[in-house]
Amino acid sequence: MKSDLEIQKNVMDEIGWEPSLNPSEIGVAVKNGIVTLSGQVDSFFKKQTAERAAKRVKGVKAIAEDIQIGVSPSYQRSDADIATAVVNALKWHAAVQEDKIKIKVENGIVKLEGEVEWEYQRKNAKTAIENLNGVTAVNNLINVKPKLIASNIEHKISEAFHRNASIDANKIVVNVEDNKVTLTGTVRSFTEKDDAENAAWAAPGVLHVDSKLRIDAPEYAFYE
Repeated sequence: MKSDLEIQKNVMDEIGWEPSLNPSEIGVAVKNGIVTLSGQVDSFFKKQTAERAAKRVKGVKAIAEDIQIGVSPSYQRSDADIATAVVNALKWHAAVQEDKIKIKVENGIVKLEGEVEWEYQRKNAKTAIENLNGVTAVNNLINVKPKLIASNIEHKISEAFHRNASIDANKIVVNVEDNKVTLTGTVRSFTEKDDAENAAWAAPGVLHVDSKLRIDAPEYAFYE
């Protein structure tokens, strides 16, 4: 099992591996496998990138993010300019139903509302705009309302878990009730947790995913 110092070094190295990030701007502290990110960056995209980098590191059990966004003059945009850029970004994204999404921008914070049929469309709406200049945060309030009412959702999700090379399907329990999926059990990393949640959301007819998965890093015994 990795020590906090090892996890801290690995997280710092992973952040340094990201071309868009300046490691000197981001602080990393670790206690009992819980990583706290601090510092200041000039865009929401960099904040998200730092979080994703930390999630990729083995041994990380949770992330507390305290990174602040201080937009430099070269990145500053008016709310009207940001709104126009958001509309255009959504319009040009093939996986987004932009006609079903309402946009509001206030002090660089973008609020998305509306309804889509699939979770991937909801996620892609946020992904399409999070790297735009001037955006300091994205509140994704888009609801997922599928047209399809699928049967055997639990079985379909379990099959997807078994197909996925990064998921140990034997350690995850899937329960479905009224189009709500609850996941319980243990995973080995944030990556496996995200993959399991994404696989559950990909099942047709799913309205909500309640993930209670725990990250349980394996402990190794060493013998002389």
